[in-house]
Amino acid sequence: MSATCPALLLSAPASGQGKTTVTAGLARYHRNQGRTVRAFKTGPDFLDPMILERASGQPVYQLDLWMVGERDCKALLYQAARTADLILIEGVMGLFDGTPSSADLAGLFGVPVLALINAHAMAQTFGAVAHGLAHYRPGLPFAGVLANRVAGPGHAELLAESLPPDLRYFGWLPRDGAIALPDRHLGLVQAQEIADLETRLDAAAALIATTGLAELPPSVAFPAASLEPLPPLLQDVRIGIARDAAFAFLYPANLDTLRALGAELHFFSPLADTALPDADSLYLPGGYPELYLNALAGNAPLNAALRQHHAAGKPIYAECGGLLYLLESLADKEGYRAPMLGLLPGHAALQSKLVSLGMQGVELPEGTLRGHTFHHSRLDTPLSPLAHGRRQRDGQPGEAVYRVGRLTASYLHLYFASNPEATARLFLPG
Repeated sequence: MSATCPALLLSAPASGQGKTTVTAGLARYHRNQGRTVRAFKTGPDFLDPMILERASGQPVYQLDLWMVGERDCKALLYQAARTADLILIEGVMGLFDGTPSSADLAGLFGVPVLALINAHAMAQTFGAVAHGLAHYRPGLPFAGVLANRVAGPGHAELLAESLPPDLRYFGWLPRDGAIALPDRHLGLVQAQEIADLETRLDAAAALIATTGLAELPPSVAFPAASLEPLPPLLQDVRIGIARDAAFAFLYPANLDTLRALGAELHFFSPLADTALPDADSLYLPGGYPELYLNALAGNAPLNAALRQHHAAGKPIYAECGGLLYLLESLADKEGYRAPMLGLLPGHAALQSKLVSLGMQGVELPEGTLRGHTFHHSRLDTPLSPLAHGRRQRDGQPGEAVYRVGRLTASYLHLYFASNPEATARLFLPG
């Protein structure tokens, strides 16, 4: 039996059009009306979901047909539809970018697409872009178009006049610094670091109220599906997980997977805590260690505890920022270098440009997992890799995976639900 719920997928011609701001504003608007809003993010991302979680008041999960898989996407949407008054899905990059794309997801589940177009420095060409997005793939459910970053009413009128009659115009949003979300080298600034985020979200919601998006979209029927129960392979295993401003890139689905395997999760802060929780295994996720070099280097008690954990032969799994934390040293983009834990030989430095981006799978002794990579640093290490990821797009070699004792580290961000049994083996003590 299916569950029905109003739903909308917000996409655009490209990145940088304002998808997160508008999706967050829309979520906050409907939440302010007393509705339960469930927001999702298409593709791998940690920063946008932090904003969407604050806007909606609900956890935000990924929907990606390759990394998450069609079965789990179906189950996540069905579960949300059973309890929510509105489902919002923020697309990734442009509507048709990637294989699979946001359009593939929308088409598979019948979720109508709202095209958000940054109309700055654009007039009648707005209509051509909107027409192309709506008709490039015949049969794609298409709700209409919203103009963003519009100069004013006169500009908005030009944009509306350029649209073909078969496309619904949901209105326009102005260029407004009061709702813009700050960004830096990995994307948006983390939600916890934006002091006036609530004010920005409410300001965006007030603007949404002036558009056609104030109405609920049509209901979509999501077929019944459920996530399969997992064997308790980590029953009573205590996992310490780094979580603070330096290490915040955690998929809710990863935490759910560990709990479903039976693990007890205990969080700690490498920035603030002087001792580890009582833990059999450790998980050091990605984040921004490069922004907190002195604080991390100066936390001698915790650093000693981490080294002792490793020396005792207990598992450590680290990814991206966690990998950088394990090295002998790390330098920020200004060239300032600080010592790190020294559990992996090598040094890393932030670069001015993106170094690696994309979906990858990896075959480990524990099993095959899927995930992605996205980083601005380069690593120099004499250590021979245990394995290399494989790029989803062309199958070429990707990120190296390193292992020293029970320590496993890589730039890869793994999606644990892609292979829960392999995940359990990474954290299983003994």
